[in-house]
Amino acid sequence: MRAVSAAHLMTVSPRNLVRAEVGPDFGAVGGAGDLRAIVGALLTYGLIIAVLMLVISATTWAIASNSGSWHTAQKAKVGCFVAIGGATLTGAALGWANWLLDIGAHL
Repeated sequence: MRAVSAAHLMTVSPRNLVRAEVGPDFGAVGGAGDLRAIVGALLTYGLIIAVLMLVISATTWAIASNSGSWHTAQKAKVGCFVAIGGATLTGAALGWANWLLDIGAHL
C-alpha cells in the first residue's frame, strides 16, 4: 500500500498543480443570460431616474433661488449633487463589473 501512495505522490508535483488553469465558469449558472438582461435593465432604470432627479432638482433650485427661498434652494442643490453622484455610481458599476470580468479571464 505504501508503494502505491509513494507512486501517486511522485505523479503529483507542484509543477502540475501550477499549470492547471482555474477560472470561473460563467456558463454554469442557469439563466445567466436572463440575469445579464435584468441587470442591464436595472442599470438603465437607475440612470433614467438619476437624470429625472437631476432635472427636477435643477429646476427647483433655479425657481427657489429666483424667489428668494434660500432653504429650498439649498435642498435642491443637494438633490442635484446626489443625482450626479447616483448617475456616476450607476454608470461606473457596469464599467467596473466588466473590468473585473476581464481581469478574471486573465488570472
